[in-house]
Amino acid sequence: MKSTRRDFMKVAALTGVGYWAMAGNASKAQPLANDKMGLAGFATGGKGDSDIGSGARFCDVVVICDVDRGRLAQAQEKYPKAKAFTDYRKAFDEMEKSFDVATVSTPDHSHACIALRAMRAKKHCYVQKPLTRTIYESRLLGKVAKEMGVCTQMGNQGSGSNGLRAGAAQVKAGALGEIQAVHIWSNRPVWVQGPNRRQSLDSYSAQVKRDQPDAADDLIALKKAEVDRALANVDWENWLGPAPYRDYWPGLYHAWEWRGWWDFGSGALGDMACHTFNLPYAACDLKFPTSVVAKSSGHDHDSFPARSEIKFEFPATDNRPDIECYWYDGGWKAPQELFTKFKIEKPDVSGSLIIGEKGAMYAPGDNGGSWTLIDHNGENFDPLPNDKISYAANRDGHDGEFYRAIRENKPEECFSSFYDYAGPLTETILLGNLAIWTADKENEWGEKVEWDAKNLLVTNLSSLKTEGVADLVKPVYRGDHQLD
Repeated sequence: MKSTRRDFMKVAALTGVGYWAMAGNASKAQPLANDKMGLAGFATGGKGDSDIGSGARFCDVVVICDVDRGRLAQAQEKYPKAKAFTDYRKAFDEMEKSFDVATVSTPDHSHACIALRAMRAKKHCYVQKPLTRTIYESRLLGKVAKEMGVCTQMGNQGSGSNGLRAGAAQVKAGALGEIQAVHIWSNRPVWVQGPNRRQSLDSYSAQVKRDQPDAADDLIALKKAEVDRALANVDWENWLGPAPYRDYWPGLYHAWEWRGWWDFGSGALGDMACHTFNLPYAACDLKFPTSVVAKSSGHDHDSFPARSEIKFEFPATDNRPDIECYWYDGGWKAPQELFTKFKIEKPDVSGSLIIGEKGAMYAPGDNGGSWTLIDHNGENFDPLPNDKISYAANRDGHDGEFYRAIRENKPEECFSSFYDYAGPLTETILLGNLAIWTADKENEWGEKVEWDAKNLLVTNLSSLKTEGVADLVKPVYRGDHQLD
């Protein structure tokens, strides 16, 4: 669809109030007596830097924690009064009484153990997406957030957009009529994924002895020196945290390549679906799928595949019939005939298409903040007027909404809170990885996974030929990095 189509950005003008009613908490954290809250930032590079920086507008940064000593030193220059740690457990042991808010921007595998410790100590918690690496962790974080009465927010920033909220309200109010299907696609991964990539000094040594025997001793010594230099800067034991032990290798895990490994990340789906899935999720109530099946470019159950397609099946709700939702990544997209039908001439590299009886909502990009309505003849049509829709307008931005909720002691004001929204959204998304796990053969559909969302159970587990599916629901943690 041409970017000049009429009313493409009309959504920006829509406003309203009171759309989502969020569940109350049994007990609430006490309002803060001091004028300035204390903040602890867990991970200081990349999103960690921006999450701490955002929090610093409202808080005194008193703790910084990062396993990368170089990044930690940079953060120390920026926040000289903060106490620095490479071990999150020591940060809590020594400084728990000094901060009120925790930001968690570590790799996915460490989100749950840090966030749970924070919330159980009555700390408000902002955690990057996806909320967790596994489904059980997401359910548990939501449960503890509600029990503790703390304010929580996941870092899917599009949730703070009034454009996304208005788009969801349009669909809920019937702008598309009865929903028929949903298609979502992403240009991720933009990092390397695929089978047979693990490396260690032992495997490297065996390889060079075989391929370059005359130079092997020198090459091995050089590589060992490179690894040793890296480990002098990275606290590898604490980087691994709860994950199974493996040897460090340059360029495979730290600083951000971890996303492509099953032990540490959640692949392209986990990285971007909390953004790109967000509008369809809110609009179509895509909670609690009953089954999921996938195909992929192939993988080895160690590294995620380079590309995948997933079909989710959702049961009927009071507001829509049962529907299918499709996810595509790694360059795969929705079928071309859909783009042709709705005259979307150059579909964005990422986006979503919600199809109903009256037409479709097309949202290019990742955050769902801008969208357009297209009828089945490929022509734009007008959104419902403001008096026909209702939603919770945001006046503070995504991060500001979180800190305002803390100040006002209103956890229910956080749109992407762990209990009401972020947890169930992450559960839906991560179910797709169970299907990808079974789709390990190149371009072949894997086994269908039947799901009981209420009890977090794979109901056909005994008949699945692929081993290890249950471990993706509830992880086994290493050492004293435990959840319960």
